Amino acid sequence: MSNFTHVGPGLVVLAAASLALIAAPLCIRRANDAQADANIAFASQVLARPTVMASVRSSDATSTRVALAAPPSNEVESGLTLLEQFNRANRAIAKLVEPSVVHVSTLVAESGAQGGAPMGAYGSSGSGWIWDEDGHIVTNAHVVEGAERLQVQMFDGELRPAELVGLDLRTDIAVIKVASGGMRASLRGDSGKLEQGDLVYAFGSPFDFRFSMSSGIVSGLGRSAGLADVDYENFIQTDAAINPGNSGGPLTDIRGRVIGMNTAIATGRGNTVGQGQFAGIGLAIPMSMIESVVSQLIETGEVRKGFLGVTVVSLDQARFNAQAFPNFAPAAAHFKGDGAVVGAVSAGSPADKSGFREGDVIVSIDGQKIVGETAVPAIVSSRRPGDEVRFELWRGSSDGVGAQVEIVTKLGQLDMGMRVAFDVPAILARAGIVSFATATSERASKLSVPFRRGVIIESLQEGSELSGMLSAGAAITGVFDQNVGSVDELYARLARVFPAGGRFRRSEFPLTVTQPDGSVVAILISLRR
Repeated sequence: MSNFTHVGPGLVVLAAASLALIAAPLCIRRANDAQADANIAFASQVLARPTVMASVRSSDATSTRVALAAPPSNEVESGLTLLEQFNRANRAIAKLVEPSVVHVSTLVAESGAQGGAPMGAYGSSGSGWIWDEDGHIVTNAHVVEGAERLQVQMFDGELRPAELVGLDLRTDIAVIKVASGGMRASLRGDSGKLEQGDLVYAFGSPFDFRFSMSSGIVSGLGRSAGLADVDYENFIQTDAAINPGNSGGPLTDIRGRVIGMNTAIATGRGNTVGQGQFAGIGLAIPMSMIESVVSQLIETGEVRKGFLGVTVVSLDQARFNAQAFPNFAPAAAHFKGDGAVVGAVSAGSPADKSGFREGDVIVSIDGQKIVGETAVPAIVSSRRPGDEVRFELWRGSSDGVGAQVEIVTKLGQLDMGMRVAFDVPAILARAGIVSFATATSERASKLSVPFRRGVIIESLQEGSELSGMLSAGAAITGVFDQNVGSVDELYARLARVFPAGGRFRRSEFPLTVTQPDGSVVAILISLRR
């Protein structure tokens, strides 16, 4: 009994201490969560407070309308000046948005054979924002492209490992995922309602100054920057300070709703656009493009894009090239405003079937004003196949008389291989890969193989060289030593080396294939017949 008499109290103390060590972080986390929830609720109330209009008599006897905050509920608030109210609104936006912003780091998985980076070393970093409470996070594809490991830092400093769900190289949008729990999804707004001059706020980690905030206005809409690795551009232009590290961070409106994602900047060096230093021109992908891409990546891991079937050119091209556009050039001089000119209509395409004509000026798509020709394919591709889209056109005539025309078109599906210089399925079939598709758990289960992100090989030509090297269910996981997670990614990476209509010197391309047992095979696909 004496043993129990002396040891018992010690065990009680030890147990209590252990319980405290476990419970303390949990209590702190719950307290932080409660404080964040309170901040968000209070910020939402501040930003939703209505305004009243007051007439101020100026020195020249003209009446000026000024927006003031609605009368506050207590005497302390009643003494706030207009600038103090503006200052308070900015603070509220910061408190509302910050819990949904994350810092994204790419990590090197292991040290290289020749003294490479050590385990856990940072590769690059950027920003992101929480899409939903399930742990999905949106960022730029160029932030996570090729990463071996991903790590996310939450607004309260917590670090969580992340995995890549999918990315769309053509729009520079990616989705990653962390464990759910304590996630505060961002509010999402309507980028279609933006106008030049609207106040916006950019969040992210510029130059690794994490969870920073800057403000500015919408400088322009429908911008194209000619980015080499982005096929569809319809950017929001802002003068909010955006720098390297801001990529993937949210651009919000005055209610803290995400209306775009920071992506690129004009560096001020030879009018180049990319990841240089801030020069007053920041570019963000609009929410209207993000919504469709992100939802599809979460649902299926790949993105199906809408197809219209027209080629478009700028108004200047049509006006000054009468030989190329004889049906439109005489009337072009009479059209006033912004738009994009239909240069050609593909026979049998959705555009052809719905009544588009060469020379039509596309003025708006689903109510969104078109300010340049690059906006048309960007907006159309952001819709899903089968969607009905409303086009407002201006249709001119040789005598200069024009008329507004409205056409509703049911979109087809964009052929993902259109931008590659050769027929990818035909080349792969000649090598022995008869059918392939984006890998999904369902497709992997049907072939009784483990699921892994990539392009699953569904069948091989019996007797071909590859049939002796590979087996059905193997997955193409890389091309040119770059990761591949879908058929669209495979085509996009091939298009960068073998662009349609371009010149190229290579006569083959390498594929990395992972067998069902996990072994990796490198194969070379020849373009020669």
